[in-house]
Amino acid sequence: MADSEFAQAMASLADAMADAKDDWWIIGSGAVALHGADPGPMSDIDVLLSIRDLEALYKGLPLSDTRDSRKGQFLSQRFGVWSEPPMPVEFMAGFSQKIDGLWREVKLNTRERIRMGDRNLFVPEKSELISLLLQFGRPKDLMRAATLSE
Repeated sequence: MADSEFAQAMASLADAMADAKDDWWIIGSGAVALHGADPGPMSDIDVLLSIRDLEALYKGLPLSDTRDSRKGQFLSQRFGVWSEPPMPVEFMAGFSQKIDGLWREVKLNTRERIRMGDRNLFVPEKSELISLLLQFGRPKDLMRAATLSE
């Protein structure tokens, strides 16, 4: 993924989220990149948001609820994929992770604003993002957490 495609996708995301009523965050590889670390291969942008904001996005964007069944350790109450930007955006509301056989909602406590031009993007603070990636525990997440720690 070229840097310009990533920047275009982030600009589209920021514009789409401009009227959000609740806090939202970019997590995963997109957040790692926004923190200035190497995320490795990126296939999409993951966004945590409220059900209310996702419902509003469904009214204004061509979203589809095409979940990846291979991601069985994760579950969203409401989900949407936006394929128009150069990199697909996955919106997850009521996002949970299965830990020790139990579903636990992923709650973030920190929120850092990152400016791209005149647009606002939001990510967890670096230390919370590292903890989240370690909790996810997949090899790609562990690699991303390590690059943030360098």
